[in-house]
Amino acid sequence: MKNRKKETIGGIFLIGIGILVLLGQFNMLPDLGLLFLPALGALFLVWGIFTREAGLMIPGGILSGIGWGAYAITGPWADMGGDAEGGIFLIIFGLGFALITLLTGLFTEETHWWALIPGGIMATIGVAIMTNGLLLNVVEVAGRYWPVTLIALGLYVIYKAMKGQEPEEKYIEEKQA
Repeated sequence: MKNRKKETIGGIFLIGIGILVLLGQFNMLPDLGLLFLPALGALFLVWGIFTREAGLMIPGGILSGIGWGAYAITGPWADMGGDAEGGIFLIIFGLGFALITLLTGLFTEETHWWALIPGGIMATIGVAIMTNGLLLNVVEVAGRYWPVTLIALGLYVIYKAMKGQEPEEKYIEEKQA
């Protein structure tokens, strides 16, 4: 029964895409080229929500992020020019990945937290671009000196190990007593 429902929804999904593409080829729709990817992303998201399949929400979030990012920089924010457009695109693309985590948390048994990593990186770089290089300098310094964090973490682990460990001789004497 469960497979029949998934197959039915999959069939409806394919029919919908086919109708939209066919109507577009005969110029029976207004120019919706910029909305194709967001619409495709929405179809995957809706399909994933109805079937409670995280595997469908992943391309839905990614396509939505790319599609709405492209729409934003060619539509409402087309006049920003230069690097700002790239920053806006990356922020919106990052939000598409965040959408994966949100929807899998709401509609599936397992929340896909991993999507926040690429989404967060893209959004951070987008914000860095939007700050005219100020934050890019911070990211560059962090990229150069991140091994210092590993060194500090290693020193902390050694400190905790030595603080909690008693001398070996004392341990042996206590066992013999």
